[in-house]
Amino acid sequence: MSEMNTPTLWLTRKLSANTEARAKHDYTVIDNPDDRLFSADEIVEMSAKVDAILPCHSEIFSADVVARLDPRTKIIANHSVGTDHCDLTALKSHGVVVTNTPDVLSDATAEIAFLLLLGAARRAAEGDAMVRNGEWTTWSPSFMVGTQVTGKRVGIIGMGRVGQVMAQRCRGFDMEVHYHNRSRLSAEKEQGATYHDTIESLLPHCDFISLHCPATPESKGMVNATLLNQLPDGAVLVNTARGALVVEDDLIAALKSGKLAAAGLDCFVTEPGGNPAISALTNVFMLPHIGSATFETRDAMGFRALDNLDAFFAGKEPVDRVA
Repeated sequence: MSEMNTPTLWLTRKLSANTEARAKHDYTVIDNPDDRLFSADEIVEMSAKVDAILPCHSEIFSADVVARLDPRTKIIANHSVGTDHCDLTALKSHGVVVTNTPDVLSDATAEIAFLLLLGAARRAAEGDAMVRNGEWTTWSPSFMVGTQVTGKRVGIIGMGRVGQVMAQRCRGFDMEVHYHNRSRLSAEKEQGATYHDTIESLLPHCDFISLHCPATPESKGMVNATLLNQLPDGAVLVNTARGALVVEDDLIAALKSGKLAAAGLDCFVTEPGGNPAISALTNVFMLPHIGSATFETRDAMGFRALDNLDAFFAGKEPVDRVA
């Protein structure tokens, strides 16, 4: 791109050094070295100064914000797979192109999902706190007994890119893979997993349940008391997808009653912050929504967003357009 027509790009958060270097090579960049959050009014104000925005999940493009965006901003290239922070219908109506970053974070997110599965099953948070706080004073055959993972049945809800990688990791532990998806996978992608055409038919077969589906109006609150009660007693829930999928009060009740032996959570209804009532439970292994937080994946996400911007400003269709 020549200097005369170089688009102005706003990086709303501090991104990987490699991403920022590439962006500054090809665009006139307004960056955020202090990594601060911007209000809705500030997002609207900035839209008059830039041709493109590369936001993260922390920037909310609600219908109200979109209605006030300056027409100068032509594209929002998200640094995320999920787009539930964007009102896609409003953005499309407003003439703004929207892209996301699929594919590149599947391995990292599946790693965190399996970490949570193992950590929840084997009481990792409880054990870590015990040793760290100087409370490990005894041992016996009944001490810190957890749930074995090897050979158990795992149910995956949402067998997209991340769900399929998670299934591969589970097979490494000789787990029997069951799944529910909007449509059945090909035999090649299924790799012997058992398909269930409803969540209700899946649940009785799950010693572990792992969520990998997007948050939509239809899926919001899908993990509720009714669903949890259909699981075998002592099952383990893992969520690396979206906190909005879970009714947290129902999850807490299941963890307290023993219906669930444990949970491994990387996302919550309220983020950042989480839920103090969940944090008070010892049978929950928690992380602060870091599923894609590896050096390699952060570079790949940033580059994927920039690939979409490059295509757009070259007059081509961005590969990852969602609106």
